[in-house]
Amino acid sequence: MPTYKAPLEDIRFVLNEVIDAPALAALAGYEEATAENVDTILEAAAQIGEEVMFPLNQSGDAEGCTFANGEVKTPSGFKDAYNTFREGGWSGLSCKTEYGGQGLPILLNCVLDEIFSSANMSFGMYPGLSHGAYNAIEKHATDELKNLYLPKLADGIWTGTMCLTEPQCGTDLGLIRTKADTQTDGSYKITGTKIFISAGEHDLSENIIHLVLARLPDAPVGVKGISLFLVPKFMPTDMSRNAVACGSIEHKMGIKGSATCVMNFDNAVGWLVGKPNKGMSAMFTMMNEARLAVGLQGLGLAEVAYQNAVIYAKERLQMRSLTGVKFPDKPADPLIVHPDVRRNLLVMKSLTEGCRALAFWVGRELDVELKHPDEKKRAEAADFVALMIPIIKSFTTDMAFDVTNIAVQIYGGHGYIREHGVEQYVRDARITQIYEGANGIQGLDLVGRKMPEDFGRLMRTFFHPVADFIAAEKENAALAEFLPMFMSAFGKLQVSTLTVATRGFGNADEAGAASTDYLKLFAYVAVGFMWLKMAKVAAVKLPLAGDRAAFYDAKLRTARFYFARVMPQVNALNLAILSGAKPIMDFPAESF
Repeated sequence: MPTYKAPLEDIRFVLNEVIDAPALAALAGYEEATAENVDTILEAAAQIGEEVMFPLNQSGDAEGCTFANGEVKTPSGFKDAYNTFREGGWSGLSCKTEYGGQGLPILLNCVLDEIFSSANMSFGMYPGLSHGAYNAIEKHATDELKNLYLPKLADGIWTGTMCLTEPQCGTDLGLIRTKADTQTDGSYKITGTKIFISAGEHDLSENIIHLVLARLPDAPVGVKGISLFLVPKFMPTDMSRNAVACGSIEHKMGIKGSATCVMNFDNAVGWLVGKPNKGMSAMFTMMNEARLAVGLQGLGLAEVAYQNAVIYAKERLQMRSLTGVKFPDKPADPLIVHPDVRRNLLVMKSLTEGCRALAFWVGRELDVELKHPDEKKRAEAADFVALMIPIIKSFTTDMAFDVTNIAVQIYGGHGYIREHGVEQYVRDARITQIYEGANGIQGLDLVGRKMPEDFGRLMRTFFHPVADFIAAEKENAALAEFLPMFMSAFGKLQVSTLTVATRGFGNADEAGAASTDYLKLFAYVAVGFMWLKMAKVAAVKLPLAGDRAAFYDAKLRTARFYFARVMPQVNALNLAILSGAKPIMDFPAESF
């Protein structure tokens, strides 16, 4: 049986000592987000995650969701757990107080996404999608729609979805066929079929609010002719049934406790959200935060897989150490003594902790974008978030799949046996690499949209702070062993950026061929930057740490491993990028 304990000490370290999350309390509206209050919330989140959600994770995976007569039943225990979750106020944590929320930072929601994904990713998807729906409505809908729907979403008594994909189109949303016909009362009739709709139908809430992409009769072709509509399962005035129904649910390899639905809209009543034919910009409000949330799902799965791999490696006896007996009182030494097992664990640890720091940094900047009084600071934060979203979504989920696979490898034969639990994490993690924009699409977004925008404006929000940090710390003896390695990697990122930008300008295939490798290279450098910042803090705190000395010492040792054994992957990625598109594109289709 697997186990899970929320890594609160590591989370507090990042929040309080690395990214200065307590400073958010100085922003208007966030006065309650003090370190003390946040810590109280984290303790409560750990408790509900460990004691309410986690015990349902394996059973929910084994039972899955069931579908009959157009209705979906979630796994046993999910409904009671959701009631506990809702009554605790978790649904409205970062929702505005005027709609019944608590008005706390988005960053705190990011932290909870990690904890709840570790505990039970399938369960966490139901309220997680509701938060995305809340944001899209809050930013783009009329006051009438906001006042009607947002209090219910913040309370959690109603939940939300995002309905994009159709049978004939996934990422290429310009091909959608769902139509919206104008009615005399200002509403619309929505007709079409959407697939792969997470939480499209379930028994947890009293109503489900669908945000649906559709076309108006006179809409232009392609993505410029897409509008966004709010379509409730039950009409809000009298709770009569709307003409929207679940046609089936998918039988998936993972996240089986989360219902993935085919949704049929048959002249369902809906209301326009935002302006006509501007649905993509409104939907991206939902998609960007959803992509960050998926990255945090990957982080949560990596954390719980690492925890269980460490426990198993310390307990499982397997041969003697290569350098002599280490546990003479036992018939064999535990796995933890073997170099390759330790290497695997350190890969897991260094990537998980580094990605946590990077993701939380992005979460913090979401709050700066929302609340900072300086317009320039808000704009810079928005640019930084836009730049980093594809990196967080893609790299962290790729990392999660690698880390969960390593956990299976450490368990050996017990790893692929269901009762030990780690094989589920692999199956769950694999799906995160696909939904909310497959990871290859994230690379294209990075090199095709984010890199060239306004001659590199977004790129500067990362490159300039890194360059400033290097200049400020070049004489810091505590970082002397790390800075040369980091500067070399940063230099290769700069070279690769220039290469992709210049070649891609003349031939888009050059940018496309480099996109995935470039995103990974960027991510390794970004995670390395966070390890530099964590190492700086640990080096300062260690001499006077007392009982926490082992904690800070472990941070420095993990940073040392990351720079020595993980960061060098930048070298290979840089060479691959420099090779250009020819090895890929100069290959006849018939030769595949």
